[in-house]
Amino acid sequence: MTQPQQASAGRRNLRLPVSWLNIVGILAIVLAASLITMKNLQGHTSPNQILNVSYDPTRELYATLDKSFVEQFRRQTGVTLEIKQSHGGSGRQAGDVIEGKQKASVVSLALVSDVDALRKRGLIAPDWQKRLPNNSIPYTSTIVFVVHRGNPKAIHDWPDLVKDGVAIVSPNPRTSGNGKLSILAAWGSVTTRGGTEAQASDFVRALVRHVAVADSGARGAAISFAVERIGDVHLTWENEALREVAENRDELEIVYPPISIRAEPAVAWVDANVTDKKTASYAKAYLEYLYSDAAQETIAQLGYRPVKPEILARHADKLPDIKLFPIGAIASDWNDARQKFFGDNGIYDAVSSPGQARAVSAHPRRKVKRP
Repeated sequence: MTQPQQASAGRRNLRLPVSWLNIVGILAIVLAASLITMKNLQGHTSPNQILNVSYDPTRELYATLDKSFVEQFRRQTGVTLEIKQSHGGSGRQAGDVIEGKQKASVVSLALVSDVDALRKRGLIAPDWQKRLPNNSIPYTSTIVFVVHRGNPKAIHDWPDLVKDGVAIVSPNPRTSGNGKLSILAAWGSVTTRGGTEAQASDFVRALVRHVAVADSGARGAAISFAVERIGDVHLTWENEALREVAENRDELEIVYPPISIRAEPAVAWVDANVTDKKTASYAKAYLEYLYSDAAQETIAQLGYRPVKPEILARHADKLPDIKLFPIGAIASDWNDARQKFFGDNGIYDAVSSPGQARAVSAHPRRKVKRP
């Protein structure tokens, strides 16, 4: 073999190990990437993990309930569950689950109609309300007023909200269950006391004109009012009002109007996302726990109205007996209310028409001096 041939053969021999090393390296990278992907997928869909997609102000409630449920479930079954939480405006949360942005194992949303929106998309069984006690409503609530200490604007009833100079903080009905309920409660405050629908429409239109801030969810509205000191009155969930006042005892107080709406937050496991039998059983056990005496007591302690009357009665000092009208007083059911009030060309569209919207946006986003 000539010297050039030997050199060429040497180069070929040198290239072979390099080529094999490249192949092995590529295979190692692919294998590592596959293992990472599998690990991530397992972490996302772990059979011992469930995701509760909930509405905005329930953070403290479920943080407490989750801990007690996980401990009880581990004692009873030997299985340690991990419960993840997601919170936001109820309508937006429902939309994210429908669009697949959040793979909820269970939902605990502000309105029956928000949960039923998932049923309409085939994500939840048609009989979902019959699968748990009390039509899948583990607690109720209502809309109340939070005002500055001493109630300087003398706000005691719904008509007081539209007096000159009153600035309201209430979440956006397009994204928030709190916002929707505030509109429904305002409407019903007129019609359930003998007023006509025309009078109710005029009142809600006036109320919308007084809204200075409409955050996307209940907790954002609470921050606008209690922290940023915007507005004269905050229309909010009873539980959120109790929390706000407890954290600002020398600055805020609650006003219970003579009448308000009976809010009915609902829960369900999402059949399309819990196809594994074990995960489905965990999701079901989690929601059934909400009806236990222990959970109902926690629910009451955190300012929600338990469905067990004997437990509610023990907390009458915190959760007073006020007149709460059902959704049937202003619509056929929650789905009818959703369409009638918040559907395209519904009542809310009519009262917040472009002319009205300009009036709302023109209302100054102002800091209110502490009384």
